[in-house]
Amino acid sequence: MVGTLPPVPIEITTVPRPRRPLDSSDQVRRWYENELGWPTVPASEKSPEFPVRLCVGPRFDVLDVPAEAGRPALRHLAPGSPVALRGDRMWLLIAPGSAEEVPGVLDWLEWGALTLDLTAIGEGGVMDAPPPPPPPPAPGRVGVGPPPPGLGCSGTEQGAAVWLRPPVPGCEAEASLPTLSAVGGGGGAPDLVRVVATVATQCHRLRLRRACARQHTCP
Repeated sequence: MVGTLPPVPIEITTVPRPRRPLDSSDQVRRWYENELGWPTVPASEKSPEFPVRLCVGPRFDVLDVPAEAGRPALRHLAPGSPVALRGDRMWLLIAPGSAEEVPGVLDWLEWGALTLDLTAIGEGGVMDAPPPPPPPPAPGRVGVGPPPPGLGCSGTEQGAAVWLRPPVPGCEAEASLPTLSAVGGGGGAPDLVRVVATVATQCHRLRLRRACARQHTCP
């Protein structure tokens, strides 16, 4: 009599797929969120690539001005106050909530009646995230290799925005941002009024210069 052996159960195991390495946009996003604690705009399914964008309002507001008008205002900023460039525009980071104060400051400075080429971006706004600065070399090391793609590169992957004065991880950049609370020297942050007055004056000069140039070129 020939017997039959009971079936041997076969355990089917599935090998997990290898994890997809972080691309440069993931690295940039993690740098801002983990190192600085700055919220970013979630990547959409339709456009998960670049550019990574930063949420304006929770940690800082932005004063968007022509780069030529913004450069004279740099002397009013604390050394740790971040400033970004994108093409011929300069983004001066100002204290959260300050965007709402800018129109009132312009009126007080008697610039409110003029149309100036400056924009204050506050809660609900976004800005393209410049590539983070390269990490400092380890002590005693020479010839440190290049940073990972998207980190510390001038690269085109992250768009045209770059840091002129980058934020520093571990430092509270918000404490150095221009704010009205420092009027009269009572606070440690630079005076927002000085910054707005400088960029408004420079924007007006640019406007007059362009008007004069048009008059000379017109037949």
